[in-house]
Amino acid sequence: MITKRIIPCLDVKDGRVVKGVNFLGLADVSDPVKLADYYSRSGADELVFYDITASAENRRLFTDILCRVASTIFIPLTVGGGINGVEDFDRVLKCGADKVSVNTGAIRDPDLIRRAAIRYGSQCVVLSADIKRVDGQFRVFGRGGRDDTGIEAISWLRRGVENGAGEIVVNSIDTDGVKKGFDLELLAAVCDAVNVPVIASGGAGSKEDFIKLFQTLPGVDAGLAASVFHFGQIAIPDLKQTLWEHNINVRRTGVTV
Repeated sequence: MITKRIIPCLDVKDGRVVKGVNFLGLADVSDPVKLADYYSRSGADELVFYDITASAENRRLFTDILCRVASTIFIPLTVGGGINGVEDFDRVLKCGADKVSVNTGAIRDPDLIRRAAIRYGSQCVVLSADIKRVDGQFRVFGRGGRDDTGIEAISWLRRGVENGAGEIVVNSIDTDGVKKGFDLELLAAVCDAVNVPVIASGGAGSKEDFIKLFQTLPGVDAGLAASVFHFGQIAIPDLKQTLWEHNINVRRTGVTV
């Protein structure tokens, strides 16, 4: 039985972890290094680090904070934000990332996924997509959810996998921060379209939302969340215990928090 992963996400802006609703109204949360250390010790399976304004500000990802986070934790680290070329993959990996997440950079240059997969392997390349419903269609948004690209999302993700992406992160703008559950309709469509691990992001508000996610869509490999973990509404050890009790296979390790 495949082990389901629980992944906290650090959305970093100006050196601080922030969180909003539907990608808007960002509020300060915590220091990313301290929060990363907490999650590493509390049983998280992986950690995601997004420099959420790098693409919108047309700059490179801040690597000083990233290096401090990577040196603090003992779980796999995925990093994204401002990834526009293979040289950005190289720079982030040298800072300690295990996988690199590309979003807006792939929209600007769809061949970036193929070039990165050839150089670093598909297991290193994560295609992340910010998706919102527009006129009844799942649409890809760029620059941190700011721009409607006009690209139909499901075919875009399928193409990314064909080009070498080894993992997909589905960020639902419609459910982001709302805490009423994951976007199961969108996730089902993605799982039907690709044959690589799919990570669900956006909408977690309770432990029951994770149970429903994994029971309804066995093809989803991981649940990613931010505010419910940041603000202590869900403790990862408690979540894993509850999932285990519902016959959902998760990694259970000693907690040092």
